Amino acid sequence: MNALLLGIKLQFKMDIRSKTLLVTCYLVPLLFFAVMGGIFTSLMPEAKNTLIQSMTVMGVSMGALAGVPPSIVEIYGTDIKKMYSANGIPMYFGLVSLFVSAFIHIMVMGLIIFAAAPIIFHASIPSNLPLYFLALALFIIVSLSIACILGLAVKSQAKLTMYSQIIFLPSIMLSGIMFPAEFLPKILENIGKLFPATWGYILLSQNNRSSSAFIPLFIILFTAVILNSILLKKIRSS
Repeated sequence: MNALLLGIKLQFKMDIRSKTLLVTCYLVPLLFFAVMGGIFTSLMPEAKNTLIQSMTVMGVSMGALAGVPPSIVEIYGTDIKKMYSANGIPMYFGLVSLFVSAFIHIMVMGLIIFAAAPIIFHASIPSNLPLYFLALALFIIVSLSIACILGLAVKSQAKLTMYSQIIFLPSIMLSGIMFPAEFLPKILENIGKLFPATWGYILLSQNNRSSSAFIPLFIILFTAVILNSILLKKIRSS
């Protein structure tokens, strides 16, 4: 356990110096928030009611899907994997360290949006804060789980960028944060329900959250955990 905590600490410090993480977890999401927040609230004053939620969903999706997979490839697609095997380090060590570090960074980004939106754009604060942050934590975990699948399954950085965008762009366009999902054709609305961003936005935007509203994210998380376990076993045996 001490070794794992030390690994998380070291990974967190490395991520702070990472230009990729700086861009995907902080710079781009916060710039998008600053620009689009003003546009949304100017064109649609009612957007203030869900501005925190919509900007947070975009930031989490960007940080997880675009920022984390390249870092995973740097671990499991290079000689670092061989160092793990040679020193008897569990193969999941790097993945867990990176996962926890990314969770902290993305949560910090979400807190910045949460604190800044009411001040800059007079956005409405969610009424049930404990449930809001519980839903946010779950959404981040699920998004990172999907990012881990990408990082473990795709070895080429060029292909990884393509696959990340294939998941990221529909996540944003079909989730309802840009415009109500009800405006989409039924088939696209249903496709959007396959992505965590859609359910994350639904959960974050609701004041009264029933337990059933969490089920889709738990299903995606359960599936992602199984796939990540299979991919780690495959990497260990290769």
